[in-house]
Amino acid sequence: MAELLGNTAANTVGNLATEYASPYVSYFFRYDKIVRDFKNLTADLENRKARVTNDVDVAKRQGEVIEKDVEDWLTKAGEELGEAQRLADEIDKENKCFNWCPNWGWRYGLSRKTAKKTLDISRLIEKSDFTRVGYRPPLEGIEFLLPADGFMNSESSKLAFNGIMKALSRDDVNMIGLYGMPGVGKTTLATQVGRQAAGEGKLFDRVVTVTVSQTPNISKIQDRLAELFGLKFEASSEEGKAEELLRRLRVGRAHHEGCKILLTTRREEVCSLMNCQEEIKLSIFAEDEAWPLFEDNAALKDASPEMIKVAKEVAQECKGLPLAIVIVGKALRNKSLDEWIAANQRLKNSRHLDNEDVCGKLYSVLELSYDYLKDKNIQSCFLLCSLFPEDADIGVEEELTVCGIGQGLFSDIYSIEDKRREIRVALKKLQKSGLLMESNHGESYVRMHDVVRDFAHWITLRGENKFMVKDTSLLEWPMTESFRFYTAIALWNTEIKNLPDKLEFFELKILILEEVEENSLSIPSTFFERMNALRVLLVQNVTFSLDALQFLPDLRALGLFDCKLIKNISSLGHEKKLNKLEILLLADTIIEELHEGLVELCTSLKSLLLRGEYCKISPNLLSRLSSVEEIFVPGRNNVNILELKSLSRLTALTLAINTTNNVECLEENFVFPKLQRAFKELFCNTEMLVLDNVEKLRSLEDLECFPELLTRLELRSLPELQSILVALLTLICCIYNDSTYMGVMD
Repeated sequence: MAELLGNTAANTVGNLATEYASPYVSYFFRYDKIVRDFKNLTADLENRKARVTNDVDVAKRQGEVIEKDVEDWLTKAGEELGEAQRLADEIDKENKCFNWCPNWGWRYGLSRKTAKKTLDISRLIEKSDFTRVGYRPPLEGIEFLLPADGFMNSESSKLAFNGIMKALSRDDVNMIGLYGMPGVGKTTLATQVGRQAAGEGKLFDRVVTVTVSQTPNISKIQDRLAELFGLKFEASSEEGKAEELLRRLRVGRAHHEGCKILLTTRREEVCSLMNCQEEIKLSIFAEDEAWPLFEDNAALKDASPEMIKVAKEVAQECKGLPLAIVIVGKALRNKSLDEWIAANQRLKNSRHLDNEDVCGKLYSVLELSYDYLKDKNIQSCFLLCSLFPEDADIGVEEELTVCGIGQGLFSDIYSIEDKRREIRVALKKLQKSGLLMESNHGESYVRMHDVVRDFAHWITLRGENKFMVKDTSLLEWPMTESFRFYTAIALWNTEIKNLPDKLEFFELKILILEEVEENSLSIPSTFFERMNALRVLLVQNVTFSLDALQFLPDLRALGLFDCKLIKNISSLGHEKKLNKLEILLLADTIIEELHEGLVELCTSLKSLLLRGEYCKISPNLLSRLSSVEEIFVPGRNNVNILELKSLSRLTALTLAINTTNNVECLEENFVFPKLQRAFKELFCNTEMLVLDNVEKLRSLEDLECFPELLTRLELRSLPELQSILVALLTLICCIYNDSTYMGVMD
């Protein structure tokens, strides 16, 4: 179509040029034809401009940068249309006057001007055939786009910052090491350096940052760098990718010879091992620098003199460490004077830790904040976050919720949805206390500072819950005498090829196992025989024998990610029921069919989460899951929505409806059995509603019966929405309060 339009435009230009080759004759005797061509091409230009504008809007929503020639064309098109409108007004005026008082000289001049403008418009239309209107720029690293929260201009940070910036400007320095104790603010300072180098200072064309943990995953680091540079690897090996990255770095040099690397580490010797030409230390805050930071986080601006006196003593116990200052300050925010005095005494009584490793004192400070959580559920939620890899973005809805509910958090609450909500509230409290951080990927994820993560592990080793977390690429299952007493084990990024047939873990409640290579590890059917207390099982990239489940009578949550199932669920036999299983999560797991045997085995199932390209579910299976409260089947499936009519406890549903299989239920009068009207009764307790790929909204009456509790409405991919958009927004604003959120996408 674009090629055809381009050819048509080119032909039009050629024809007009030929037609107007004898201008004097044409201007006098072909006035009407010239005006008609002008109006037709003006309308064509308006259509072309609208089409290009739409393409530009789509590209911008996708985060693309618009090509310069496209922007110039749109500007020129706007100017031409403006001039064309003025000329059209002049033509209309001339036509009215000519009927009363013919002026052949005026008409000749107007005809000549119109013919010239017609040729200009034709040439502009010819240039509107763009192969693309925009392109995706390399990622900048979101840490450089967010506000510089937490950066504190202490004397030490100023000296370190200036030293790094000076080193970056030197041609003989390409490796700079920034070292300092845990929690002193190294990452925050490095981010500030990145902002300066990429922004105001413009020392470099590109500044990127990656996290290298104590046990680095080289492949993931390479992929992240490639993502930031906009590079698509042709090689598959680590060596090949390294060569491609090096080539890209050499091409992308800025004002200095080669690239520069700034690394942060807790240990000074790492700087020497990495051959850093400049080694810069970031020290703790001086007392007069620490107090303003503490005062701000503890909200002490209007506090009484007595409170200020105690607060300054507490601040001194933080020993000038920014992380401790922030966390303790937030923990004691809005507390009473008695609570401040008690906290001060507790910190002073922990003097026995002064002679430990430098983290010992920090941990005692963090323990104060942990104790102030008070609620055991929130404390357990905090400890669960430490089961995940260092610097990981931890998924709230899947990983944390599955682990939390399976472990037994908020056991006095029956509803899965209510438990999810409580876990989200707990995570928010942990973020406000400073023990968790927000993720760069939005509210669906949280992060844990590596020092706080180490502290959480320290807590578990001192209490009844003992955690073992390994991020290293283990080649075999770790066998130690104390290992059997752990209540939670998480082994990430492993390369284990064989597992023991039996392991004695009578206290183990949570087991997480992630294999690097897909389906390279097979779990023996007897592996769990002596893990009778296991409540949560999450495995990834393994071949899994469902026969193994027969030894887990207390299992509450089962998550299989990218796994291959050897046998169907029905193979266990009815005598081996999973009576306590509440959550079943199958994510991109190879399974022939979700069999009806699931009903007999999982009599208490409340949440069924299936994620993958296609999932085959046995007919009438869903209708027999009488206890189920959540069903998530977003991919292609063969579900008949009529099966859901009997699920009286269903509170959450994500389902990609196959219209071919669900013609009956899509009829106008389809409702669930106990519901009498469409939206209002169907979603009477709904607070958030997403309508996706709805082909047509017949009228605003379709929207008038939305539920009263609805506070968030998202409409996605509605082709015919534009004609009713203004009226729709007016309706929504009239019906709901100011807090209502409405989103319209694509």
